[in-house]
Amino acid sequence: MNKKKADKFSKEFIIADGHIDLPYRLYKEGLLYEKNINLNYETKGNFDIPKAEKGGLNCPFMAIYIPSEKLEEEAYDFANDLIDLVRNLIKSNEKFSSAYSPKDVIKNFKNNQISLPMGIENGSAIGTNIDNLTYFFNRGIRYITLTHAKNNQICDSSYDKEKKWSGLSDFGKSLVRKMNDIGMMIDVSHISDDAFLDIMMITNKPVIASHSSPRVLTPGFERNLSDKMIELISKNKGVILINFGSSFVNSKSNKLFSQINKIAEKWRVKKKLKKNSEELEKYKDSLINKLNPFAELEDVLDAIDHVNNLVGDNFIGFGSDYDGLGNSLPKNLKDVSAYINLIEGLIKRGYSKESIEKICYKNFFRVWNANLQNHQI
Repeated sequence: MNKKKADKFSKEFIIADGHIDLPYRLYKEGLLYEKNINLNYETKGNFDIPKAEKGGLNCPFMAIYIPSEKLEEEAYDFANDLIDLVRNLIKSNEKFSSAYSPKDVIKNFKNNQISLPMGIENGSAIGTNIDNLTYFFNRGIRYITLTHAKNNQICDSSYDKEKKWSGLSDFGKSLVRKMNDIGMMIDVSHISDDAFLDIMMITNKPVIASHSSPRVLTPGFERNLSDKMIELISKNKGVILINFGSSFVNSKSNKLFSQINKIAEKWRVKKKLKKNSEELEKYKDSLINKLNPFAELEDVLDAIDHVNNLVGDNFIGFGSDYDGLGNSLPKNLKDVSAYINLIEGLIKRGYSKESIEKICYKNFFRVWNANLQNHQI
């Protein structure tokens, strides 16, 4: 009964996901400059058209991911290459359409199309020229994750032990104001706690956490959001898009994956391998198979419950991080066909149809619209 209802909801509602790393996955597969990329068949990745149709995914935000080692001009050029890749995907697959606003997504949904809006993950692509922000907005970018694994010119990273700016840099403060002015959403995932607090003092628009989960589930993992941060996002009328990753929703998984990464890195150095080598990935997979560090679907539901219990159902959405997590996704949530499992879990836990619709897209669209307010798109 619940499965049937979940399937019905998945077709009736738009399902939006704030963070899917398909562009970088295709780049790693050597398809950056490929003219025709057909995704109308089952691939090895987490996202393709058959999986999206099965799961009811209509609005996957394409993450234009910029690795932390790419700086200034290289980061700018790489962002443009990945944006071109997304545009090429839309040309190559009749099922895909561009989307620059919730209105576009709703129109595409009515036409049975999958929208591919975009967000840049890592503001290094902006460089130190604030006009690049408007340039990327005009290219279709609708949010920017201010940094990634390292401190950059904008702010400090949650992953970087040395905090260069103690929050936002002066350029970062100017950038946040400019993002508000032009209608670009501010993504607070990946940034340090101090950078987060700086943003919340400056912004006059609601923010997003495009792929983060509650820190209470993973104590000591700064990449996730503390209860205080979740409360501040709710006061700001923003939205927390829950990351599905095992290490984001389960403390034991977090520790095991951290252990796996340390062992694999030690092995890589000993073998003198490159960080992105296939041999390293195979070795890491062998450790994963041995240790079985995966979280459960229930852990992701617990993350949603925690935010709901803390601040209510107006501030929750999906930010899976599909195609960006490698072999670390929870059981029963291994790819984009699995949103139905998540919806079924929400039904079982007593969430109303209205609540589920909010979580599937309405909360995220409210924030997106609030940022675009007074801007002609």
